[in-house]
Amino acid sequence: MEQEFWQARWRENRIGFHEAAPNSLLIKHFSRLGISAGQSVFLPLCGKALDLDWLLSLGLRVTGVEFNQGAVEEVFARLGLTPDVSQAEGLIRYQSGELALYAGDFFALAPAHLGAVDAVYDRAALVAVKPEDRQAYAAHLNRITGTAKQLLIGFDYDQSLMDGPPFSVPGSVVEALYQGSHEISLIEERAADGRIGERCNALEQAWLLTPFS
Repeated sequence: MEQEFWQARWRENRIGFHEAAPNSLLIKHFSRLGISAGQSVFLPLCGKALDLDWLLSLGLRVTGVEFNQGAVEEVFARLGLTPDVSQAEGLIRYQSGELALYAGDFFALAPAHLGAVDAVYDRAALVAVKPEDRQAYAAHLNRITGTAKQLLIGFDYDQSLMDGPPFSVPGSVVEALYQGSHEISLIEERAADGRIGERCNALEQAWLLTPFS
């Protein structure tokens, strides 16, 4: 994955993927994951999303990974938390209370970093991954989370109308990536708002991925 590309986006404040409120599809559908206070949720490529704050408010143990160290530090500052900071095998771990964020490469994460994961929330990760890296991303995500259930939010649009990221991840791609490990259900589809909706008439989709027993 292209770390320098994303670091440049953060340096230049080109972070249109950052939402000014917790994602409405998260709020509406998170209960479908069936987890409650004390259980754990993992957010790949989490940025400084306000989704983190919302999940913490439910009493969950929240873990994320993000390339940009400044974004990680901003989350703790926003929450008024002073994290313990430590080196973790090529990553930097920030931890305070029920929140643990790793600054560094998603592919450097190992199962031992995360411990037991009860659910995954992927809003801006898969859509940020270049198409040629998707298979490796999905396989690694399953490996480090024990093939946890997942709420996945993505976009479906004509890729010829706009360069990603965010990339178009239609249902056929979700199926190709996860049909061997999860039952896949489309739980909501709506017109995307913001720049992507204006430029290419995109659909925003919420998927529930339930691991095979």
